[in-house]
Amino acid sequence: MVSFRISFVIWSLLSLHVSTQSWNLFDKTKGPPQDGGLRLVGGNQPNEGRVEVYHNGKWGTVCDDNWTLTEAQVVCQQLGFPRAVSASSGGTYGEGSGPIWLDDLSCKGSESFLSSCKFKGWGVTDCSHKEDAGVVCESAKYTDNKHKFQLDHSLGLSEDLGTLFDSGDNCDFSIVVRDPSDDQAEQNTVCVHRLILSLYPQFNISDSMKDLTVEIDQNCHPHISRFLRYLYTRKIDITLSSAQCLHQLSYIYQLQQLLEEIGKIFTLLFIQDSSFRTQVSLYEYGVRTKDMQLQENVLQYLSWNFEFFADSPAWKTVSIHLMKELLSRSDIVVKDEFYVLQVLEDLVKEKGETVSLEDKVSLLSSIRFPMIPVENLYDIQFSSGMYQSNEAFYSSALLKGFQFNTLPFSKIKDHFKNFEEYLPRIYTAEPWSTVINYTSNSQANYYPSHYYSYGNFPSISFATPAHNSVTYKEQKISWLAQIFKNSWECSNQGFICDSLPLARLYSQHGLSNYKDTIRFNNKLILSCKSENIVFNVQDFKNDKAVVPTNSSMGLSHPCPDDYSFKVVVSPEYI
Repeated sequence: MVSFRISFVIWSLLSLHVSTQSWNLFDKTKGPPQDGGLRLVGGNQPNEGRVEVYHNGKWGTVCDDNWTLTEAQVVCQQLGFPRAVSASSGGTYGEGSGPIWLDDLSCKGSESFLSSCKFKGWGVTDCSHKEDAGVVCESAKYTDNKHKFQLDHSLGLSEDLGTLFDSGDNCDFSIVVRDPSDDQAEQNTVCVHRLILSLYPQFNISDSMKDLTVEIDQNCHPHISRFLRYLYTRKIDITLSSAQCLHQLSYIYQLQQLLEEIGKIFTLLFIQDSSFRTQVSLYEYGVRTKDMQLQENVLQYLSWNFEFFADSPAWKTVSIHLMKELLSRSDIVVKDEFYVLQVLEDLVKEKGETVSLEDKVSLLSSIRFPMIPVENLYDIQFSSGMYQSNEAFYSSALLKGFQFNTLPFSKIKDHFKNFEEYLPRIYTAEPWSTVINYTSNSQANYYPSHYYSYGNFPSISFATPAHNSVTYKEQKISWLAQIFKNSWECSNQGFICDSLPLARLYSQHGLSNYKDTIRFNNKLILSCKSENIVFNVQDFKNDKAVVPTNSSMGLSHPCPDDYSFKVVVSPEYI
């Protein structure tokens, strides 16, 4: 018998709890415990219970002396829940056993781990288990009843193979499924056909083998048959509740196409978690599983929502690797580059000595100093908390910024060593962006006084400098932004809309003067009005940007009737 031990990495990394009813985020009770790890015990739901902490190879409890909502908040954040609802005392969820590890806790509320708070010392206590502390955390659930994704990688393979799997006729090989964390749990056995599994060399099926054991948590057992049937038919239905198990199996058994397709489904979870812990965990999981598509999906979402991410609980816990990857991108949506520098400096200060000098320089090198507004460039030497300890780097970077703003581009372009630092991100500060209010299901149109009516669609006129450098500050370009929701509106403007709604952004005058020196990579940003979360960014091509639909995005529209348009003018030197 060959045993493939599938470690429970998704539950420890993604903190996801699977049930047949819902996708319940942030349950970290699974997986091998690490020192300082937490679990909730004795509650009726995964988001409540007695707080137990793992230390020195043993689980123990926490005394309720000085146990407040602040300490409970740290517990809930460490476990990945959005926030704490209440802090309970007096053994509300039953008396624990073993050591009482933590007593007289004093937390600030910003700690990433409960054991980072001040306390007497490990195991130093005058409490009994009658004083065991508990919490109720805000639960985050995502129901999967409305979301089923049909993946078809069959390339014409006959569905008869699926019928063969379902019938079990003439099967000659056994898949034994057991839970490695529970020796008393019932084992399941699925009868399959050796010939089918032999088509997949990663299973290492030899003629002498009679069975193969898959060790995986019992929550995943109901999905094993669906996974095995996919090996026959190359077709599978994915739900949010089955996605994590199937993604895990796809990684272990090197089914790259299935792995990447399921990784796309994880993006449905992004907009559900404003704490950004799910997104960060998914990225780290994508790194471990070498799922490049999942990594890209997370990085793109974090880039589009950079300011929300920088203000979230997950920001302080982000890895240096993730931060470097994020700051290397040009699709970061942010008011200006100075903001990126400020939040990076604050993060480095928060992490303190855990960030090496090499990493500090590497992170600062990701800042595009030439893109920082010139008035902010001047202030950096006085306002930056890192300037004095990194004066040589800052002096060189500031010089590049001032040169870019004041010298002709033809003078400095031949001296580029890192071209990316001269490329803009998606800057939304005035006057570079404007919002067009529009609701896709509205029956009546109302536009504020600064809007112009061209037929029955909203349009707005605004002006920007030709470029963000000081050289072009006084040279203006006028723009007209429009949203079309009906084909006849496009016809009245002299063109055909291939998809609706459609955004249009074009220069009314002034653009032709710069056609040989400046190009415009203008963007359309789509946000959910209720949360202001960006869910899509489109390029304007030939002055037009198509608003994506469910089919073009590949996933359900997160706010189909309640989203807003923001157009961004983004000039760069040719």
